[in-house]
Amino acid sequence: MFIFYISSPTSIGCLLSKHDESWLWHKRIAHHMHHLDKLISKDLVIGLPKLKFEKDQLCEACRKGKQIKHSFKLKNIVSISKPLELLHMDLFGLSRNMSLGGNYYALVVNDFSRCTCTLFLESKSKAFSAFKKLAKRMQNSSCNNIIAIRSDHGGEFQNEKFNTFCEKLRIFHNFFAPRTPQQNGVVERKNMSLKELARTMLSESSLPKYFWVDDVSTSCYVMNRVLIRPILMKIPYELFNGRKPNISHLKVFGCRCFIMNNGKENRQWHLHWLFFNKPCL
Repeated sequence: MFIFYISSPTSIGCLLSKHDESWLWHKRIAHHMHHLDKLISKDLVIGLPKLKFEKDQLCEACRKGKQIKHSFKLKNIVSISKPLELLHMDLFGLSRNMSLGGNYYALVVNDFSRCTCTLFLESKSKAFSAFKKLAKRMQNSSCNNIIAIRSDHGGEFQNEKFNTFCEKLRIFHNFFAPRTPQQNGVVERKNMSLKELARTMLSESSLPKYFWVDDVSTSCYVMNRVLIRPILMKIPYELFNGRKPNISHLKVFGCRCFIMNNGKENRQWHLHWLFFNKPCL
């Protein structure tokens, strides 16, 4: 004959030391290691015993589930002295939502001014032709030549056309190591900021998702005129063009406007959605 005793939670707690009980609560609150002391000291919840949590050992589950790649240390100086001395490039896509301008978009970030340009592409094969047109426009507007570009080893950047173009204009093409996005952190962080702004404005305007091209273009247009370049403490537009930007013309993305048709045959008002589909620079 077997007799089973069911112990209460209080009896289990008596068998545990305070050290073990603190780690038990660490698991109970979903492995939020740094939250225990705050919850206890500020008395924000009911039912949590007065324990002192000491991080004297590693949680195996936390070590496996919370591992991340360390970002590279940021520089405290600006190593570039003029625009177009170094350009960061990257291609993003395939987008899940078919847009009116393409399913891919490339980011080109000027390292000195952090002025950003977006190139919307139907396919990766058109990356070179789009960059070639952008490079001529940027060199003409800033009166400087492109010295170096930095990208990954993707086939859209590492091909015969890009190599011939760089050799002809004496541009140094720098590649970062595979599976190491930290080396191209300038573009990665810029892309994250653009996506956050685009999702926010698209959600507020309640427009269809296939307008994401206009949304990203507007975000890039505004960021070039309102963000502050670290260390230099100036706007990217001013660093690239040599004058302060005028933002008095900005409107809310997706706001309604009336456009008058001045044609001789038919004069009437049409209702449209307003976008900032302008060049980023």
